[in-house]
Amino acid sequence: MPQPEPGTTDGTATGRQQVAADVLARLDDLARDVTAEIVHEIPAYAVLSPDQLGEVGAIATWGTTRVLGLWAAGGTDLTEADVRRFRGIGTARALDGRPLPGVLRAYRLAAGRIVDHVEAVAGRRLSVGDAMALARLWMVAMDTLTEALYEGYGAGTARVSGDRARAVGDLVDDLLVGRQVTRTNVDDRCRELGITLPARPAVLVVQSADPTDAVSADALADALADALGEALGDDRRTALRRTRGRAAVALVDAGPEAEAAADAVRRGVQQRGWHAVAVRSERLTDLPRCLRLAEHALAHAPAHAFAARTVLEEADAQLVALLSGHRDGDADRFRALSLGPLGAQGLLLEGLQAFFAEGSATDAATRLGLHPQTLRYRLRRARELSGRDPRRSWDHLVLQASLTVRSGPPT
Repeated sequence: MPQPEPGTTDGTATGRQQVAADVLARLDDLARDVTAEIVHEIPAYAVLSPDQLGEVGAIATWGTTRVLGLWAAGGTDLTEADVRRFRGIGTARALDGRPLPGVLRAYRLAAGRIVDHVEAVAGRRLSVGDAMALARLWMVAMDTLTEALYEGYGAGTARVSGDRARAVGDLVDDLLVGRQVTRTNVDDRCRELGITLPARPAVLVVQSADPTDAVSADALADALADALGEALGDDRRTALRRTRGRAAVALVDAGPEAEAAADAVRRGVQQRGWHAVAVRSERLTDLPRCLRLAEHALAHAPAHAFAARTVLEEADAQLVALLSGHRDGDADRFRALSLGPLGAQGLLLEGLQAFFAEGSATDAATRLGLHPQTLRYRLRRARELSGRDPRRSWDHLVLQASLTVRSGPPT
């Protein structure tokens, strides 16, 4: 009977244990390699948060330890406890919106990278029998975990469908804190829930002007449905909204065609005695910033700001942020938003600055050598282009601050 070559195993569990121990001694490096491979190959994983990527590495570590432990001990299948854990992972992936094909591909990529790693570490120490046993175990394991993931994913999907309002709220939460940043994943979840996310959503945050009162998500959903009529459909309970402390948050359409709806929202907010801030987003990843600005403005804007404007906009929120040193304050963005088309009208800006400096249209006209009616015309055009009335205290402050930022020294 031929003897194994020097340095190879003889196909016994003891020999496999030596190779498994060597692989597991470098398990952290292996988990990083596996995670990097998955992130590189699967777009849905490339945008995961650090915590989520840490979870991917932890699952890779656990799976490698289990399979190599079974192989070293001569085992041939995963245990029921392993299967239950994979079912739980499948359920979690359904709830966080990660598409199942991507999840299964991640496991296949991980298995291939782990087998390559075992081969590199073992060198010539593995017999043909050892290698075949490991290959068979991986095939059985992949078959078992695939079935378990499907079962768990199906259970998670059923839970989403069974408690749709809660699932919609969870989706809104994920968007607002940045846990969902890919349009593909979000679209998959919206399709499962039968809802449509606005192409360019705005974060609308409302709270009662009475500090002892709170606005619930259901109250906001009712108000939006009443204001927008058919826009939200019959199922107002699953409008894209969430309660946060005393305030309620909703994602509403901020596209150019939604101005009529915005007017309806403003009327609904005013009728109920609420304060509101709406900040438009440029992309999904912008929603957390929009929420921070809106909540900060609600907490710190003076009461007369809401007397002038039923729903504060991002320019208002930016001013509050800049004055209070908030991290999302952006002077350039504030200037552009507050002035709008007015920012390109030099003569109108000149008239506005003179009005702020002198305090009256007559004195401003004298300062500029103009007829008072000419100055009043410029002020009227400035109001039309900016949407702000310099005679109102809050709009006056916003416009004056925007001109101050505009004329300030470069930073």
